[in-house]
Amino acid sequence: MIGKLKGILDEIGEDHCVVDVGGVGYVAHCSARTMSSLAGVGTPVTLFIETYVREDMIRLYGFQSALEREWFRLLQNNVQGVGAKVALAVLSTLSPSELANAIALRDIAMVARAPGVGKKVAERIVTELKSKAPAFAGEATGTIGLKQELGEGVAPAPVSDAVSALANLGYSRDIAANAVAAALKSAGEGADTGTLIRLGLKELAR
Repeated sequence: MIGKLKGILDEIGEDHCVVDVGGVGYVAHCSARTMSSLAGVGTPVTLFIETYVREDMIRLYGFQSALEREWFRLLQNNVQGVGAKVALAVLSTLSPSELANAIALRDIAMVARAPGVGKKVAERIVTELKSKAPAFAGEATGTIGLKQELGEGVAPAPVSDAVSALANLGYSRDIAANAVAAALKSAGEGADTGTLIRLGLKELAR
């Protein structure tokens, strides 16, 4: 099995690229996010690869990070009705950390933004991967626990009230949750709503 390709970018297609490794060109199908990260033909490139082997074909899927590849696997192995096409669509729309945040907050609408992903499929993704999100959150790991509590409605009242207040000011729920998580870290678990809002706004102003 091929797990990684490191070579020269030889060709860029609509949904795939060709990587020249020692004179052999490998076709890798990629998410739109990975495609947009490619520097251009003739430049060095490294892709993390998921290899699919079937009776009638061998197909390589390429990703800019190992974390993105893990989400590609998770989506297909844990959610009924999600195959390679839908998984790529989700990862084309959301980064790994954005997807982890959406799952933690039970933000079905966010996941449903991906082309070809309806509300039912998005709901299955959020439900089935709920327990997986913290381990595959990437840079969002530090606040994912709080976001899960907010999504489940079990966060302390001052915390959920502070997030709602910031969201009412026009910030997205995800950005508000990040700010309140940072505020909670500096103010301590017993902080009241007003303190969390004030410190949260300071975080947002940075």
